[in-house]
Amino acid sequence: MTKTDILMTGPMLPSVIESLDRAFTLHRLWEQPDRAAYLAKIGPRIRGLATSTMTGRADAALIGQLPNLEIISSFGVGYDNVDVSEAAKRNIVVTNTPDVLNEEVADLTIGLLLATLRQVPQADRYLRAGRWLKAPFPLSPTLRGRKVGIVGLGRIGKAIAKRLEGFDVALAYHGRTHQKDVPYAFHPSLVGLAEDSDVLIIITPGGSSTKHLINADVLKALGSHGVLINVARGSVVDQQALIAALRDGTILSAGLDVFDDEPRVPQELIDMEHVVLLPHVASGSVHTRKAMGQLVVDNLISWFSGKGPLTAVPETPWPRSPKDS
Repeated sequence: MTKTDILMTGPMLPSVIESLDRAFTLHRLWEQPDRAAYLAKIGPRIRGLATSTMTGRADAALIGQLPNLEIISSFGVGYDNVDVSEAAKRNIVVTNTPDVLNEEVADLTIGLLLATLRQVPQADRYLRAGRWLKAPFPLSPTLRGRKVGIVGLGRIGKAIAKRLEGFDVALAYHGRTHQKDVPYAFHPSLVGLAEDSDVLIIITPGGSSTKHLINADVLKALGSHGVLINVARGSVVDQQALIAALRDGTILSAGLDVFDDEPRVPQELIDMEHVVLLPHVASGSVHTRKAMGQLVVDNLISWFSGKGPLTAVPETPWPRSPKDS
């Protein structure tokens, strides 16, 4: 029996590659010295695509070279690496890996928030440099008495809020809609939320609709005692405006897990002692990344066994309406 041809844009976890190799004929695009020639040769055979925000874009150009593509299975809850509009036009289903990473990202967000406020990395460096022998580490800011605003109260946003309830802090949020089934204050204006918050946690999707959502006006509204935590996408924050706000004292500090041009991080941020920087590791545990990878595999297996996708994104819904069949 002939196996279905699947293309992978870049290397994923060994468990993902091994599972796809068993179930399909897996083509490894990243190993090809002449990708254009390779795609011209095998493109018409490809019916499924496995990709990731970290291993390559599934843009209109790539999709156009795969005329018989049926499904794009993307690793990650965010899928701004996929041209979903082009996929929808072509009747191609796009899937992501939601839910399996919610708790891990929420845990890391709380850790990043505490590390930023209590200056945990700075204290570690202080001790290692032998400076504690000369003087105690300076007192840090605190989470006590702060108001926390969450930008994007989706699945992960709710998991973060649930954890913060245990810290006895005031919680509010901003999003596209007022969710009447949550107990937190809703702000229809992002600037209004920032004005009413001491901490702003960003956990909204990336893409063109949220590009530079956090701009100079929002940072000014957050104020000189304010802390920004970004575990969403680098594109959501105007990075140059953030650098200026941190340099000038417009805000107090920031904890960042994501950046505009990863893995390249501006030297201005690296040189700042009062910020905490992480290399996009919010979901980066062995346990969670394996679960995410398995969902990439499961979506492809489910689709080609005739059961439909498990986690289709809203822009390419499933089941299809009759007119799209």
